[in-house]
Amino acid sequence: MRIRLCLAALSLAGGAGLATLSAPSATAAACSDVEVVSARGTFEPGTLGFIVGDPVYSALQKKAAGKSLSSYAVNYPADLSLTSAAQGNRDLVDHVKSQAAACPNQRFVLVGYSQGANVVDNSIGISSAGAVVGSPIVATLPAAVEPKVAAVLLFGNPIRALGKSVTGTYQSRTLDICAKGDPVCESGGGNVGAHLGYRDNADQAATFAAGRL
Repeated sequence: MRIRLCLAALSLAGGAGLATLSAPSATAAACSDVEVVSARGTFEPGTLGFIVGDPVYSALQKKAAGKSLSSYAVNYPADLSLTSAAQGNRDLVDHVKSQAAACPNQRFVLVGYSQGANVVDNSIGISSAGAVVGSPIVATLPAAVEPKVAAVLLFGNPIRALGKSVTGTYQSRTLDICAKGDPVCESGGGNVGAHLGYRDNADQAATFAAGRL
């Protein structure tokens, strides 16, 4: 019940004030130095994601001085359907593979919030099966692309409620933030509002990513 309330609150809260905020355009630019690939959370509005993707992209533009940035919003339903995260997993991998082939010198920052964190987890080989709005892995980034991924930024990551985390190849490049009491990523968490407050972590995440570019 807490999870459903949290997702409902996200759907309602995210729509407030959007008309007064400027969001980055989600574009797969020709060959920028860095592309931010963002998977939004369940029902989350915004170009890259009102709560996480948009503010992280804006913060990284300021932190990554001298580097050109582009962005891509993972194309998937971000709803409660059983195949939603799997569709995002497939789209993220297909896009990054295509972009890496077209722009050999481009680097990537992968961003995932809530269900979007499941999408990113799967794409780097960490299964989100069994997590809230998770799915089995349907595609993973190939070894040739792995060195091009500079940073992985995860927020409200549902696999953490299962006691899992990102391990292996991407571990040292991953920042995985779970707010205290967030019921989506903390087993037994009871603070629905905590899941909606990750905009406050955008600067921290951008600093982490910029230091690895």
